[in-house]
Amino acid sequence: MYLSQLWKFSRPHTIIGTTLSVFALYTIAIATTHSSISPISIIQLLGTWIACLSGNVYIVGLNQLYDVEIDRINKPDLPLASGKLSISQGKWIVGVTGILAIAIAALLGKWLLGTVALSLAIGTAYSLPPIRFKQYPLLAAFCILTVRGGIVNLGIFSHFNRVFTGTDVIPPTIWVLTLFIIVFTIAIAIFKDVPDLEGDRQYQIQTFTLVLGKKTVFNLTRWAITIAYLGTIGAGIFISSAINTWILVISHTGLLGLLWWYSRDVDLEKKESIAEFYQFIWKLFFWEYLVFPIACFVNW
Repeated sequence: MYLSQLWKFSRPHTIIGTTLSVFALYTIAIATTHSSISPISIIQLLGTWIACLSGNVYIVGLNQLYDVEIDRINKPDLPLASGKLSISQGKWIVGVTGILAIAIAALLGKWLLGTVALSLAIGTAYSLPPIRFKQYPLLAAFCILTVRGGIVNLGIFSHFNRVFTGTDVIPPTIWVLTLFIIVFTIAIAIFKDVPDLEGDRQYQIQTFTLVLGKKTVFNLTRWAITIAYLGTIGAGIFISSAINTWILVISHTGLLGLLWWYSRDVDLEKKESIAEFYQFIWKLFFWEYLVFPIACFVNW
């Protein structure tokens, strides 16, 4: 019972995203540096994964602690909103995972420590009053794209690259992946509040949905993802020596087509349909961390 509520509290889709990003960046680092897997690198991988998962739980947990009343309207099945976890238990989970994330990162290396510490700082500013960036649409989106897009990809790759080579050089493939994730995360950031319209309106949380309307946000989301895919296809052609162009072009063309095909049936008047499309966007996000390492490895 407690473990199932802890799993819900951790917001599984973010845990999956964090897991895939860590393992993908480890794989890309091996491929781009022509390194071999060793016991030390495996320890670094597992330690990095645990530190990032802990940081993930801290960030999403802190957000739930300060959004309990809103979540009772928008997401009543979440553990704190439903009462299946107490506020005290939530505070303990957030406190322990925050300390664990920093402690493990400090033991493993400066790049990982910087990545985790900066992510936690931004995550705290996102949820915690009086700063509470989530109240402001642009600042909320900036927090999400900065952490998921820039800090995670550049920081974790740099950590693994330092472990493998002792250098801090970031290859073009990582810059392409980072730019893709930044643009894609913009789409996630602007669409994530569409299912939460009622609670945000009642508690005066300004979101893109309230300012622009559901239809506009929906279209902006589709076009942001389209730009991310088209940009990556173009970049893949120009850096063909560092990555398998065919895998990148075919996979991204297929995923782009899938996006537009799936989006045809979204009913913006039904919360369930909106939520399903949001989860579909996350699945596309997950696929990027599978496709990119494969394209790097095949080209190795």
